[in-house]
Amino acid sequence: MTVLSAALPDFPWDLLEPAKAIAAGHPGGIVDLSVGTPVDPVPAVIRAALAAAADAPGYPLTAGTPALRTAIGQWVRAACATSGDPAVLPTIGSKELVAWLPTLLGIGPGNVVVIPRICYPTYEAGARLAGAEVVRSDSLTALGPDRRVRLVWINSPSNPTGQVLPVAHLRKVVEWARERGVLVASDECYLSLGWEQTPVSVLADEVCGGDYTGVLAVHSLSKRSNLAGYRAGFVAGDPAVVAELLAVRKHGGMIVPAPVQAAMIAALGDESHVVEQRDRYAARREALRAALVGAGLVIEHSEAGLYLWATRGEDCWKTVDWLAERGILAAPGAFYGPAAAQHIRVALTATDERVAAAAARLAGA
Repeated sequence: MTVLSAALPDFPWDLLEPAKAIAAGHPGGIVDLSVGTPVDPVPAVIRAALAAAADAPGYPLTAGTPALRTAIGQWVRAACATSGDPAVLPTIGSKELVAWLPTLLGIGPGNVVVIPRICYPTYEAGARLAGAEVVRSDSLTALGPDRRVRLVWINSPSNPTGQVLPVAHLRKVVEWARERGVLVASDECYLSLGWEQTPVSVLADEVCGGDYTGVLAVHSLSKRSNLAGYRAGFVAGDPAVVAELLAVRKHGGMIVPAPVQAAMIAALGDESHVVEQRDRYAARREALRAALVGAGLVIEHSEAGLYLWATRGEDCWKTVDWLAERGILAAPGAFYGPAAAQHIRVALTATDERVAAAAARLAGA
């Protein structure tokens, strides 16, 4: 019997347990900046919508209610600067879609999935679950005429680096892929968190020209609306590809619960809570950035997103241990690819009190 997990690398966060134990032993308690999980309250307008829809005894629609599809479409047109009507489909968070996209599209042995050199680990995991080959590359021209390529992942703003891809780069990726019949999947979960640069969606008119053929954008409400616990996301783009995803997901029972669909409508229709959350993250970002630089670390990229990408010019695990001794837990760059072996990722998702504690400890470093 084939064991599917054998095709996967070790789950990264399990490897962080020793450092976590050291950090937890600090007299002032641990400051966990390793995982980008929201700590702030779910906005009241969203909780009210969830509660109002709680009496939902029947099966929900895999495609989402008409009201939800309308809400997603309106949000995409505004946030992604697109004048057309890309197809939309709600997903059970974004990680689920990332992990299963190759499988859902019939990508497998003999096919290649291209992912960034430094990136979210689930891109690789999803390709391996499907039995496809993984190639790490930031330059598609370097791939040559490899006709095995079926899917290219891009991520802007990047997790973990916070790098924003310019419009010209995005346009070239789309053009390259269309010439070869390759699908481009753009992970845009941090689109609303631009700091020093404004991220642009792959669905923007200036990128794809209003034509969504061969293009998908993946979005999440986890960060912008503190809905990680709701598992609320969606995909938008090529109508033919979205239709295929819908058909397969119907068979697989991959359905967003009805109360969560109602909560998503409320979240997408209210931007005031997004502005409020951005302000929280901005303040935490400035405090952590100043503290890290003051302690001798160098911040690279980090112009958008929910993380600071930092280095001391040494093996990332050594830096992780150095921080753990001060009660601070960060994620090692090794989780995100071999090219990140000297970096750490520092999340902005801690309370104001914990961020202040981390800054004070770094000041005394």
